Amino acid sequence: MKILVLNCGSSSVKYKLLDMDTRTTLGSGGVEKIGMKGSFLKHTCGNGQKVIFEGEILEHQTAIEYILGVLTSEKYGAVRSLDEIEAVGHRVVHGGEKFNSSVLITDEVIHKIEECIELAPLHNPPNLAGIHAIGELLPAVPQVGVFDTAFHQTMPDYAYMYSIPYSLYTKYGIRRYGFHGTSHRYVSRRACEFLGLDYAKAKIITAHIGNGASIAAIDGGKVVDTSMGFTPLEGLMMGTRSGDVDLGVATFLLEKEQIGADALSALFNKHSGVLGVSGISSDMRDIEKAISEGNARAKLALEMYEYRIKKYVGAYAAALNGVDVLVFTGGVGENQAATRAKVCDGLSYLGVRYDAALNAASHGVEVLLSTPDSQVKVAVIPTDEEYMIASDTLEIVSKATPNP
Repeated sequence: MKILVLNCGSSSVKYKLLDMDTRTTLGSGGVEKIGMKGSFLKHTCGNGQKVIFEGEILEHQTAIEYILGVLTSEKYGAVRSLDEIEAVGHRVVHGGEKFNSSVLITDEVIHKIEECIELAPLHNPPNLAGIHAIGELLPAVPQVGVFDTAFHQTMPDYAYMYSIPYSLYTKYGIRRYGFHGTSHRYVSRRACEFLGLDYAKAKIITAHIGNGASIAAIDGGKVVDTSMGFTPLEGLMMGTRSGDVDLGVATFLLEKEQIGADALSALFNKHSGVLGVSGISSDMRDIEKAISEGNARAKLALEMYEYRIKKYVGAYAAALNGVDVLVFTGGVGENQAATRAKVCDGLSYLGVRYDAALNAASHGVEVLLSTPDSQVKVAVIPTDEEYMIASDTLEIVSKATPNP
């Protein structure tokens, strides 16, 4: 089955067309700057050839029309006609408490996603725009919604509740939801396959570390805690997000800086984290270069970033009452050996031992870093959220379609 995976952001659409029979990528890419000057589509063919198309792309339906056009084009296409696309899987950021698994998209499901817009006002509307666009352009093709929050719905109430008046939970749904769920689900399962462990019995900590970052504690395939909260702002220090901050800082800044809620949100979401502390960049490659040149603030930013990861891993080892596997994934987790080393060096009390030379040489590949005498297996598992979305889509559509 050929499945198109769509990830619609506020001004972008990322896509990947997969042949699930051969587990190959037929074409992938993204449209950037939707509704802005300089919008373009960047496409990678199945053979690795890259091409860029520039043009005015004002909204998501037009973007998806362009994508479908490229995928069926004679020169760069992956399929002869749109009839070969048998299903579409959508990344949907927020499912609230309404969805604890991926679902076939129906009018009722769309209505429930709309009800979650107030929980993710920047994300769910473009996700819905992609769903509606496919409904218009490929009306006969089944669609599946895969939710970032769904995997975390197994958290117990004492882990997801905030210590604020309970009425605010019942009135507004204020609680910890967690994000990156599709990535955490994929790498935790894949790690057990890779290491030959029983997923139903393993205690796993997954560290999705990149410009956005979160950690999850998974016991027997069920999340017991995760670092992101009501929004993706809570938890680890990130590229531009602050992570955990005393709420008193927010009220202090509202008074002292005389700013409104929108400016405060921008400060914590877009101007903080590694960028805010270093004053240089949110890109770890730039930070490492600055450190090599003696930049003290860049060094501080990286130390803060790595310390938060180590601290959360320690907390989740306690939440799990032990840990069998620590998984690194995401842009930094997969490629930045020095950060993995710094975190692991701080976990020797858990019995973590790793091969320093192997770690230093490993970038973006599946690898077991821990040594045979380590009490915790440490692995790098590159994430593949698109494959996870396609896999869910295949399973759900196959069940919904009667056998001939």
